[in-house]
Amino acid sequence: MVPVTIGALNLSTSTLVALLVAILVVVALIATLNGGNLGKAYDDIGEGGLSLGDGAMPPEPHPESPAARGERELEIRQMLQARSERMVRRGEAPLDIDAELTRLQQEPPPQGAPGAHRHDPSLVEEVRQLVTARNARRVRRGEEPLDVESEVERTLAELDP
Repeated sequence: MVPVTIGALNLSTSTLVALLVAILVVVALIATLNGGNLGKAYDDIGEGGLSLGDGAMPPEPHPESPAARGERELEIRQMLQARSERMVRRGEAPLDIDAELTRLQQEPPPQGAPGAHRHDPSLVEEVRQLVTARNARRVRRGEEPLDVESEVERTLAELDP
């Protein structure tokens, strides 16, 4: 056996190996014992003086309650204010926030009323192009083409929530 000198210690190779194995066993034992407590450390994250309590968020108000309407109006007003500020930075006229807020808060028409499904004209045109392409494929397969306008309305109705 080859003697190994570490500082002032003069150890044989087998003694050095036995020492390293003993150290590894002790470290593994300590790690195993502490491993059971590790999960609790992660459970305590977010607790303490700066936390919001038990972590549960307060329930949201009913959508038609005055609190919800006030919150919705405040958020819409903030969005419109930001939009107006961007317009001013671009050199455009500022947005009349109160008038725009009133326009946005008007009740939508009831389902089934004319204009109930107001869509962006570019979306309607894109859907019309898709329906036209679908009809062209149907004709090539020898099938009867579908009515374009009714298919556009049906497809747009599927897009509405």
